[in-house]
Amino acid sequence: TIVNEGRSFIGSVLVEGERISKIFENEVPENIFQRCREIIDARGLYLIPGVIDDQVHFREPGLTHKGDIYMESRAAVAGGVTSFMEMPNTNPQTVTIDALNKKFEIGAQKSIANYSFYLGAANDNIKELVKVDKKNVCGVKVFMGASTGNMLVDNPKSLQQIFAEVDSLIATHCEKEEFIRDNVDIFKKQFGEDIPIQYHPLIRSEEACYRSSAEAVELADKYGSRLHVLHLSTAREMSLFSNSPIKDKKITSEVCIHHLWFTNEDYACLGARIKWNPAVKTCADRDALRSALKSGKLDIVATDHAPHLLSEKEGGCLKAASGGPLVQHSLQVMLELSLQGLYSKEFVVEKMCHAPAELFQVKDRGYIREGCFADLVLVNPGKPYKVDKSNILYKCGWSPFEGETFNHSIEKTFVNGNLVFDDGNIVESALGQALTFDR
Repeated sequence: TIVNEGRSFIGSVLVEGERISKIFENEVPENIFQRCREIIDARGLYLIPGVIDDQVHFREPGLTHKGDIYMESRAAVAGGVTSFMEMPNTNPQTVTIDALNKKFEIGAQKSIANYSFYLGAANDNIKELVKVDKKNVCGVKVFMGASTGNMLVDNPKSLQQIFAEVDSLIATHCEKEEFIRDNVDIFKKQFGEDIPIQYHPLIRSEEACYRSSAEAVELADKYGSRLHVLHLSTAREMSLFSNSPIKDKKITSEVCIHHLWFTNEDYACLGARIKWNPAVKTCADRDALRSALKSGKLDIVATDHAPHLLSEKEGGCLKAASGGPLVQHSLQVMLELSLQGLYSKEFVVEKMCHAPAELFQVKDRGYIREGCFADLVLVNPGKPYKVDKSNILYKCGWSPFEGETFNHSIEKTFVNGNLVFDDGNIVESALGQALTFDR
């Protein structure tokens, strides 16, 4: 069953080299069978385009004790993610064109999936940001909330200059730092340095998120910037976005798997394993995000995959690292929500495959179309899959979904026509390619 562009139909796909050569509905002509080197019988399975994840942290260079491009890209293809866009808060930080080029070299040497990398903004690197080649680089990342090193852009003049002068897509992490600091001070007076984890969404509050997102939207409106706001987490922020088609928007939005699945009630059993920035918030916020995704106010679904060792996730609000590994299970989570009646499987494909390709103008990917790269995933809708230590491929070795049983399994993943994941096993037959963009 081919699930693509709002339809599900019985058919077959002919792959020649790295691209889709022909799509057949129902029967395949005998002469096609005769010239095929390999035939895969996928009856009973779904064939979908490879997932494009626009926000991951694969931790290389400098933080490779908990993740690296080789290991995390293996986990990605095991989850049906065939292309990723990786963030700049590594060590050294990716705030120069030279550092960006070195990341692309690592990707070319190690990544099983297709890849692109963001150039990171700082208060003082505008000369680097304006050099970005938008046909070969996914975008510029601006941390308008806490970040490591010097990547917090908190100088109003620097922000204005970025929005006014950068011609590339600007992707933002939006949380207002002064609100977060004030909230920390409030809870320190009550708990000292050991603030319990359930207060994390009150420290990184709705107000902190809304004020920062509103500032980003205001700047983009003022300067006509191409803005993409990452990992939205509150109901209130939804008022900032429209439900127009992506092609008509200059301001777009993303929601992440953890904000669609977890709520603040889950801190009681999962603790800091679900500590992210922005924080997982209330059930009402989660429901508003789910609804906004359906209405089109939220444009795409991603992960913000950010592995840490479990030892780094110990402690309360101030001590435990923020972030968690998600890229291996994001497609299964969304298909689980489809079984719960929230979305159709066609809608899941739209938001995880088609919409990211359109939003970033990714060239020849994100669809099952003749001439597109053969980034394809076979999903078994009748084979339950339990997440446990034995099948987790992240370098950090854990998942917030451990013990969860999903009703869909990823059977096979193809990247550029090459089989890279097959029934639980990584097939290291080829490496991915750098994404290119029709801009």
